[in-house]
Amino acid sequence: MGDHGWLLGFLLNFLLWGSALVPIHGMPPPSPVQCNSSAGCILRNSYGAWGDRKDCRVLSIAYPETEEEMRLAVAQANQKKQKVKVVSGFSHTIPKLACPGKEYYSGNAVLISTAKLKSTIEIDTAEMVVTADSGVGLRDLINRVEAAGLSLVAAPYWEGLSVGGLISTGAHGSSWWGKGGAVHDHVVGLSLVVPAKESEGFAKIIRLEAQDPLLNAAKVSLGMLGAISKVKLSLEPRFKRSITNNFTDDADFEDEFMDHAKKHEFADITWYPSRRTAVYRYDDRVPLNTSGDGINDFLGFQSNSILTSKLLRAAEKALENSRSVRGKCATASTVLAYKRLVANGLKNNNLIFTGYPVVGHQGKMQTSGSCLYSSSTRTDITCAWDPRINGLFFYETTAIFPATKFAEFIREVKTLRELKIDNFCGVDMYNGFLIRFIKASGAYLGQAEDSVVVDFNYYRADNASTPRLNQDVWEEVEQMAFFKYGAKPHWAKNRNLAFLGVQKKYPNFNKFVAAKKQLDPQNIFSSDWSEAILFGKEAEKGDGCALEGQCICSGDRHCSPEKGYFCRTGVVYKEARVCRYSPSSIAWTFSN
Repeated sequence: MGDHGWLLGFLLNFLLWGSALVPIHGMPPPSPVQCNSSAGCILRNSYGAWGDRKDCRVLSIAYPETEEEMRLAVAQANQKKQKVKVVSGFSHTIPKLACPGKEYYSGNAVLISTAKLKSTIEIDTAEMVVTADSGVGLRDLINRVEAAGLSLVAAPYWEGLSVGGLISTGAHGSSWWGKGGAVHDHVVGLSLVVPAKESEGFAKIIRLEAQDPLLNAAKVSLGMLGAISKVKLSLEPRFKRSITNNFTDDADFEDEFMDHAKKHEFADITWYPSRRTAVYRYDDRVPLNTSGDGINDFLGFQSNSILTSKLLRAAEKALENSRSVRGKCATASTVLAYKRLVANGLKNNNLIFTGYPVVGHQGKMQTSGSCLYSSSTRTDITCAWDPRINGLFFYETTAIFPATKFAEFIREVKTLRELKIDNFCGVDMYNGFLIRFIKASGAYLGQAEDSVVVDFNYYRADNASTPRLNQDVWEEVEQMAFFKYGAKPHWAKNRNLAFLGVQKKYPNFNKFVAAKKQLDPQNIFSSDWSEAILFGKEAEKGDGCALEGQCICSGDRHCSPEKGYFCRTGVVYKEARVCRYSPSSIAWTFSN
């Protein structure tokens, strides 16, 4: 292990905590909204920091428990001409979509939380649908549906989401089969609270069913059409899934991904570029009488020791500060080896992994998030990114490619990799490139064609002014995805630059804007933040703005010249503008 043995020891400890023989439940995540009588309320996401690291302050928040209470909350805000934003009890959106405004204006904005709007889950077994309050958590919904002998086909891999929140931003799993892997494509109706005239009580509830053209606007709405009060989803008879992970060489996976997605209903691929490894997930439904009671307890979503999470973060910061590419590569190798050993959290019998295939009920295999749940006896474990513990802190870039353009993107990333493969170790310390599949959608802000979704996580510094090791590599990959290959940004993820010009990527964008004007003509549910994301506006450029993706650099001051980072062109994608470490330029810059 050499001089990095201490880091790998911490990492192994972390992984062993996560893969304990029985599920470990610790502290639940903090509430996204914190209020006090003198200063109002502050809204944060689950990572504790927005893209600009500025707090979102609001005077007050309402917690309706019924649909009528939600209507009254919207009516009161409309009558007072206040801005309104809806937030769930989870708040996992990275962009500032849920913030009512850029500044704190006393009395002119209100939050409506769906954290208590979660009492109703109605299952119609004859029609094979479920209707749930928008604040119902995904895990609660799945458990009720499975108990009725049915299954929800599509779900995101992370279960810490509300029903209303996950459809609002296009959350998805992976499938090109049937209706596809995006949850909003399984929505067959929803209820929306929208502003109304004084004669209508200042707010009204509208019911949208499958044939209503407004449903295609409301299924992925970013919370900008109104407040979702109920969601109706289609179901199928209960089934099981069989999963096998195949770790193999990555030589030709860009030529094989289509066949893989067409052959396996819930297929995905995880690519570890620095390890030259592609992991094919063979994931298919099987009959209910198939032997097996497995679960998917994804390694990254398990509870972890607070001490271990802190040590991991400290170790990663040390590698950044010492510019140790070697340390990151050693860590990446250990991560991949351990994931292979424990099947990345798949367990054959609710306890341990004993071998492939892992077979289990759909409700236990489609999503995970065991770190969400509390224990009365353990307060020293939690989700690894819990902002209260100074644990993991990272960016998440998610690009949605037309399937026809994906292979060429991968080939170009491989070209960049071959220039110096160790530069890619940083992403493999996390989850590599997670590659999933979603079908063409009728939603106006959904994907217009069969698509491939790529997620990758990478280190974020504690301080916004601190550059990152190999920052230029990930900026080049990011810009290559969104601007050369026209990938769409996932609405709930990404750094701000990913949304530049986004409106040009959606053929039905104008239809969404028309629906927005129809349902919310006074823009009560819009804010400076959500408008900037929706219309792809570039933020004002300032010193260091490119370090955290608030802008694309066009001059050295947008990077960090005093720390040796200068604005340069991309190495493979020449149109990219990235912050590259160039220590030899420091003396020249500051002596002239």
